[in-house]
Amino acid sequence: MKGRRALGRRFGWLWAAFAVSSYGTGFGFGAFPLIAILVLHSGPTQVAALAAAGRAVGALVAVPLGPWMEFRRKRPVMIAMDLIRFAALMSVPAAFAFGRLSFAQLLVVSVVVAAADIAFRAASGAYLKSLVPPEDLLVANGRFESTTWTSIVVGPPLGGAAIGMFGPVTTVVADAVSYLLSALGIRAIGGTETRPVRAAAPRLRAGDLLEGWRYILSHRTLRPLFLNSIVVNGLIMASEPLIAVLMLSRLGFAPWQYGLAFAAPCIGGLIGSRVAHPLVARLGQHKVMLVVGALRACWPIGLAFVQPGVPGIVLVIAVQLGLVTCCGLFNPVLATYRLEHADPDRVARTLSAWSVSSSLSIAALTAVWGVVASVTGPRIAIALAGVVLLATPLLLPRREKASRSTGDQAAASLT
Repeated sequence: MKGRRALGRRFGWLWAAFAVSSYGTGFGFGAFPLIAILVLHSGPTQVAALAAAGRAVGALVAVPLGPWMEFRRKRPVMIAMDLIRFAALMSVPAAFAFGRLSFAQLLVVSVVVAAADIAFRAASGAYLKSLVPPEDLLVANGRFESTTWTSIVVGPPLGGAAIGMFGPVTTVVADAVSYLLSALGIRAIGGTETRPVRAAAPRLRAGDLLEGWRYILSHRTLRPLFLNSIVVNGLIMASEPLIAVLMLSRLGFAPWQYGLAFAAPCIGGLIGSRVAHPLVARLGQHKVMLVVGALRACWPIGLAFVQPGVPGIVLVIAVQLGLVTCCGLFNPVLATYRLEHADPDRVARTLSAWSVSSSLSIAALTAVWGVVASVTGPRIAIALAGVVLLATPLLLPRREKASRSTGDQAAASLT
């Protein structure tokens, strides 16, 4: 790319809304487990249940939201999801202030936020496809990806400092306000959005709930990418708590060392997202996905060999830098490919089904690998996850078998 590619004022507002909510989420990262431990004195089982159940139940709650939003204007849906997240999160400091905060409330809020997250991502993806021309989708997704990784680098350390100075619910308030600001930013986009026309039955039917999965699994190139994505993401996320146990408990690393080892490599995500567009322009979309998708699977097994001291820190940073760089490059290319190949009347359902499946696979594989680690130990469980990951490139589509959706021009005309 030569210089900075302008995508227009309306995209600028969408990007600004995404940025403020991403930084709010980064700032509030890990707030609920800390509140559960420090305020409610919850044990490890409850804390683990809070993380797993919130993600899994939230995904199940979100299943009907994809079909529901498909034939509605996407901006009002995005604003509604932001306001729902704002209200849910603000209930936590309100209850804390009156001494009524409970573990059950944290669990309900985590479920509501998880479901709203999935619905917002699906609606925003469908809206993005109508907002920018097809040739600019990768540039737009690359900017979203770079913003995400930057917020991960900056947000958690600042959030940790804020909790230390102002108390455990401080970052929840900031996260909630970020969603309110996001809603205002999306409202400021302006312009008109044509209401999608439903060609089939006017009411939501039970069969519509599975339409997103039917579409993905019947698509010759989306299907292998979908299977690859949910397995890779699930195994990577399932290994994270095991790495924490290995480094903090077994190898004696200090919490700040653990945080540094995983925060510093996030700069690789920024680098990967910035080079995605030039690489695709030079090598082609399919080749980049195939090569980078394979490289992405090669790094995690290295975490099984971490040792105490400085060499261990260096190894973790090197492995994470390689993994995050590949993810930062692969993710916007995949996101663009999905939007290009999904028919305009199935975008929201496709993205929603993808996100629901990803959340459920992460929750399931995290539980399975927790059991494996209890039997074999964390190091062997991490190694096993790495070995399985080495086989995931076999799920990537070997050839480009599908052309870009013929409905792209129709989607672009929605603006």
